[in-house]
Formats: sequence, C-alpha cells, structure tokens
Amino acid sequence: MVHGVGIAASSIAATSTIGVGLGVLAVFVGRQTPALLLLAFLPMLGIAGAYARLNRVEPDCGNGYAWVGRTMGPWLGVLAGWFPIAGTVIFLSYTTSITGSVLAQLGRKAGVHSVLGWTLDPNSTVQCTLVGLVVLAAVTFTAITGAAKAAALQICLLAFEYTVLLVFCCWGLFAGDQGFSLSWLNPFAIGSFDGLAQGLVLAVFCYWGWDAAFTVTEETRTPGDASRSGFIALWSVLGLFLLGAVAFQRVMPTQEMAANGAQGLTHYADRLASEPLATFPLVGLMFSAVASLQAGVIPTARLTLAMGRDGTLHPVWAKVHARYGTPAAATLLVALISTGIALLTLAIPRLDQAILASVNTIGILVSLYYALTALTCALRFRGLLRTDPREALRAVVIPAASGLALLAVGGYLGYHYATLSDGFAVSAANGWFSLACPAAVLLLGLATGAIAKWHRRSPRFTRSRPVGGRSAPALPAGSERLTS
Repeated sequence: MVHGVGIAASSIAATSTIGVGLGVLAVFVGRQTPALLLLAFLPMLGIAGAYARLNRVEPDCGNGYAWVGRTMGPWLGVLAGWFPIAGTVIFLSYTTSITGSVLAQLGRKAGVHSVLGWTLDPNSTVQCTLVGLVVLAAVTFTAITGAAKAAALQICLLAFEYTVLLVFCCWGLFAGDQGFSLSWLNPFAIGSFDGLAQGLVLAVFCYWGWDAAFTVTEETRTPGDASRSGFIALWSVLGLFLLGAVAFQRVMPTQEMAANGAQGLTHYADRLASEPLATFPLVGLMFSAVASLQAGVIPTARLTLAMGRDGTLHPVWAKVHARYGTPAAATLLVALISTGIALLTLAIPRLDQAILASVNTIGILVSLYYALTALTCALRFRGLLRTDPREALRAVVIPAASGLALLAVGGYLGYHYATLSDGFAVSAANGWFSLACPAAVLLLGLATGAIAKWHRRSPRFTRSRPVGGRSAPALPAGSERLTS
C-alpha cells in the first residue's frame, strides 16, 4: 500500500502542480483558487469511490478501459483506455520541459549562466525540452527494472519535497503581507462561468494521477490496498493544494502569481527567504518533476499492456521482460512517443504557453475518461437501487452525479473554445487550437478502435470479451462478484 501511495502521489506531482499550476489557475479565477480546488475535489472523491468499487470486483491494470468496455461497449472502452494514454504522453512531453526548466533555474542559482555557448533560459522551450529528455531516458530505465524499485525511489523523493513544501507553505501563511479573506473559499465569487469552467478543467488536471494506484493493482497484495493507496494520495494532495494556494495568495497578489507562471515556486521562495534556503523549494520541484516523469511511465505502460493482451493495441505492447517482470516494451515505447510529442511542442517558443496548451488538452481528456468510468460504476451496480439504497448512494448516485458534472464542464468548455476565436492559430489562447488538440486525440482513438475491430480482429469486439487474459461474459447489473 505504501508503494501504491508513492506511485499515486508522484503521479499527481503536488509540488509541480503548486509550483506551476497555481499561477495558471489564478489567471482564470483570481483569488478564488482555493475555492476552485475544493470544488473540483468533490467529483474526484466520487470518481475515486467508483474506482474502488469496480476494482473490488474486477481488479485489472487496464481499469477504466476494462470496466467501461465490459459495461458500456468496446468502443467506449477503447476511448476510456486511449484518453489516459494520450493524456499521459502529452503530460510526459511537457513535464520533460518543466524538468529542464528547473535544472536551468538551479544552474543559474549556482552561477552557471551558459552551457556550450547557450545562455541558460528557464522559459526556453527548446533548451528545457532537450535537457528534460535526458532525464526522461534515465527514469524510463528505472521503471523497466521494476515497479517496486521505482516506487521506493519515489517515496524518498516525496519525503524530501513534501517536507520542504510544508515548511515553506506554513512559513508563507504567517510571513505573507497579503490579507486573508474568507471569500477565497467561496466558489460563487468567481467572476464568470467561462472562468469557472476553464478553472474546473485545470483543477481536475491538478488532481489527476491518483488512479495510478489502480494500474498496479495486479502487482499489489490485495485490491483493497490499491484502493486505499488512491484515497490516501487524493486526500493528502487536497490538504497540500489548499495549504499551497492560501500560502501563495498570502505572499503574492494575483497579478504576480499569474505573471511568474512556470517559475512560480522559485519566485515564491525568493520572496520568503534568501540563499541558500530559497533553493530548497526549487530542489523539491526538481524531485517532483523527476518522480512524476517516472510515475507517468509506469501506469501508462500497464494500461497499454492490458490493451495489448486484448488485441486492442499491437501485441508488442503486451511483452513482459523475462527478468524484471515489467512491460518493458510498452515502457520504452511510451517514452519514445512522449519524446516525439515533446519535440513537436518546440513550435511553441515560450514554455508557459506550451504548458497551458498541454494542460487544457489533458484536462478535457481526463474529465472524459473519469466521467466514463464513474458512469460505468453507476450502470454496473444500478441493481442496488432496488436492494440496498445506502450502498446505492455510494455506488450509483454519487458516481453518476460526479461523472455527469465532469461531462457538463467538458462539454461547456468545448462550446466555449469553438466560439472563442475567429480563426486558427498555434497558440494556447486560440480557441480552435485548444479544441483541435483533444479532437485529434478523439479521432486517433476511434481509428485505434477501427484497426482493432476490423484489422486485428480483437476479441474485445466480440460478444464474449477477455478480462485479464480470460474470456468472461458481461457482469449482471448490481453484481458484487466477478464471475467467469
């Protein structure tokens, strides 16, 4: 369970989210960032309950892909697997840039202002991406050698970064000169519905990653341990996010938070402390970025393994390393594809704009696949509405409400993007560009399903579909036990 917490918490990357994401949220919701994070946590909690319930009766490293495909049909199942794969690949591509940016900032603090004739620029997409790709290669090798080793490394990194984060956030609460207001916790004070929708999608992205604990469920002692890992990580980051948001706003006005973007945590530390103490949060941010790179590779490789063994993806994704017992081929392929996407982001010269464009896309994709999984839980256990109303509240009503809420937010945001700009431009501020990225992912997902159905003849698209390598009939509604 401890290893699962390490993987899930590293995947959420609380330090990176606080250091980079709070400034982005402030652009859309101003001083209501704490309220938005609290509001977005509610559907996350309902969806986590849906994951735990489904994992109890059907533990599968493919989780949403397997559950949605069995209950709502193979096409939606493919999308429920494809969206997190695409989201993680995009996440890895820009997290490599964040890692490079943090290393550039550390270099400048150490007095190194140029390397090989290049002036170190923490906001240069080219420099930061190239440096980050070297780190991605290193963590990929660690992930191939075993999930337990990778988790042990992540726990060490987490211990350092959380300690530094708690110390500096508590310091900011008392040392900040910006007056605290209870309105910071009032979501109704957000100025516009457009800002609320955009902020909610970004906040959903902030929490994204707790479900990584469920992708290693087949390598965990019991399914209950995987569920507890996800819940512990989710509740922990809620506390950290609220603490960090309030601390940042006690130290910096909204305009200052928004202006510093990817260097938000560095600026915050400089406002509080002098060197060398001001460097500690930056080191914590570097650890967080490295851990989240590794935590992104691990669950995605296991999800692609589940899809590969079903024939939804090519069988090469299901190859397991003979010595380490890990999906080594999938791990390496995920890293290589992420490298390709990272190189494509070089078309956006400023790192903060590349991050915003990536986060917008990931937020919509995460909202969709979380919603599909939550609605699957409601459909799977709808029989409880007749037999056990109390259990039906947790297994049907709350997951359904959480899933529909995320679908509504994602749908409205799609409409907002479609009406935001008159023409197309490669920019995070362009609505058509923000809409084209998730639309392209959706089309690629449908193409993957078509290839699996008509070319690869995947058994996923037959009436009796395999689960964990075994053929099994669909579960009856309300069933509490997996039958085969």
